[in-house]
Amino acid sequence: MGSTLDTSGLATPRAASLPRRMGRFNRWDTPWLNPKLLAGVALLLVILLSGLLGRFFWDTDLAFSGKAPLNLPPVGFVNTRGQAGTWEHPLGTENSGRDMLALMIVGAPNSFLVGVVAAGVGMTVGVILGFSAGFIGGRVDDVIRLLSDVTVTIPSLMVLIVIQSLMRQVDLTTMALLIAVFAWPTPTRLIRAQVLSMRASGYVHMARLSGASTWAIMFREILPNLTPYIFASFIGNATGAILAAVGLETLGLGPQRVPTLGGTIYFAINAAALLRNMWWWWGLPTLMLALIFIGLLLINLGFDEIANPRLRRSSQ
Repeated sequence: MGSTLDTSGLATPRAASLPRRMGRFNRWDTPWLNPKLLAGVALLLVILLSGLLGRFFWDTDLAFSGKAPLNLPPVGFVNTRGQAGTWEHPLGTENSGRDMLALMIVGAPNSFLVGVVAAGVGMTVGVILGFSAGFIGGRVDDVIRLLSDVTVTIPSLMVLIVIQSLMRQVDLTTMALLIAVFAWPTPTRLIRAQVLSMRASGYVHMARLSGASTWAIMFREILPNLTPYIFASFIGNATGAILAAVGLETLGLGPQRVPTLGGTIYFAINAAALLRNMWWWWGLPTLMLALIFIGLLLINLGFDEIANPRLRRSSQ
């Protein structure tokens, strides 16, 4: 019996120390530390922080007409008139006397804000309607499904072009809300399909038996399990909203008094920047938009891997 007591006494501290070691290891073993997700978030943070903090280090009034010399190239380049770039305007200027660095600092957050607001409004409506249609069913499902199907068939870009061409002045918030009008049907249909498959789950039946209300089951039981999927849908919606806003701005239907990336490209096209070899005028906002889309794509891929364990295992 003495040997048995000695063995158990030695085994107990080893067994107790094992969970603590595993706990320290598993603390970082989480799907949310996805490399693609982190890379996309880092890229967008760099762009947004450059826009927010750049206001403290650069004069953003230079983003408006007549504040700088005309047609200066970036530093290290010479334009067709033999003018060289200066450090006073490191990214050059355009033919209205606007500094390109100031346009990037002000325009990038503005273009990103339109997409986030439009996607946020569209996703909020989509989550509420999708959960209601998928979980309640019946006539509620029929009405919501009919509305979403009809709205999807409407050529949204054409309608937005007509609406904004009739408006004398469009600001960022108005543009975001107009885009959001057509941003809710797709998430509504996708979330409805997910809720239809999840409402037959065991934990939903247990919640019903425990007396939980319909809204409590939808938004306390099902919603947390759809969080990665909803985030991925939100990123996809934001990408589409930014693309729609840039398309409208490139056509000259965006805000005229507020600098945006699409508006900068519109003025470059109107002034024949391509023919005048002023590549920095249209190239820099295009590059900034490409970086924003790459960051959103990486975040979307990361959320897809978080929501789908098969994708997560195949990427390891």
